[in-house]
Amino acid sequence: MTTTSPPTTAVAARAVDATKIYGEGETEVRALDSVTVDFERGAYTAIMGPSGSGKSTLLHCIAGLDTLTSGHVFLGDVDLSSLSEKKLTQVRRDRLGFIFQTYNLIPTLTAMENITLPMALAGHDGGNKEWVDRIIDTVNLRSRLTHRPSELSGGQQQRVAVARALASQPEIIFADEPTGNLDSRAGAEILEFMRQAVHEFGQTIVMVTHDPSAASYSDRVVFLADGTIVDEMHEPTADRYWTSSSNSEAEPCSGSRCEGSSPISCDSCSPRSRSSSVFRS
Repeated sequence: MTTTSPPTTAVAARAVDATKIYGEGETEVRALDSVTVDFERGAYTAIMGPSGSGKSTLLHCIAGLDTLTSGHVFLGDVDLSSLSEKKLTQVRRDRLGFIFQTYNLIPTLTAMENITLPMALAGHDGGNKEWVDRIIDTVNLRSRLTHRPSELSGGQQQRVAVARALASQPEIIFADEPTGNLDSRAGAEILEFMRQAVHEFGQTIVMVTHDPSAASYSDRVVFLADGTIVDEMHEPTADRYWTSSSNSEAEPCSGSRCEGSSPISCDSCSPRSRSSSVFRS
């Protein structure tokens, strides 16, 4: 019998032979297929891949929001599969931060109350005021703190979600398209602040994105296709991404939005076969 060793302290989160299967028989979908990957502490990692590649499933399983069919997920030295639902809830509340595509704000709370909610639930009302104030100013929410989500635009709601995740300075932040509803300037400001939080304050961030420009803010990009890791790039830039993609054997995407302009199938179009050399540097 093979035993799975917990990760070293240099690893913030880790998946070992992670497999996630939906359905069975002819309807079986293998969203993750024996994925093993480490996410370093104090690093900014992006997960990229076309729609259906398994990137969001991987994020959700590592974050303890979904369970694996087989394999293991560690947060630090803790095997999440060994925890009761109550303990897992405490881990998510006290040690993790989340940024969702759909915001997941509490509609009856103000922006400020939403931002400080994780700290209030953990019994740390207010948190580090100087840090929280810096985040609020960075995401340009100072004038909207007393407004409820229904009184905010989509972009403003996303900024509240980003601020909420960063405010409690969790061990690791899991972000699913964190700037998907922001304009390019506001998105760049958020991504730069997230990178600054990593490099200056030791924050750990794992982000799912389909945007090479967003991924270029990270320290490392992991690329998924058909539920497996096919490549990765360290110190990525958008130019390196496009250059390595265009020099690979990947077939150009011919979807309705890309019309051949993207070197791989993108999230806006249907999945197609991809070369594992998409991220070759």
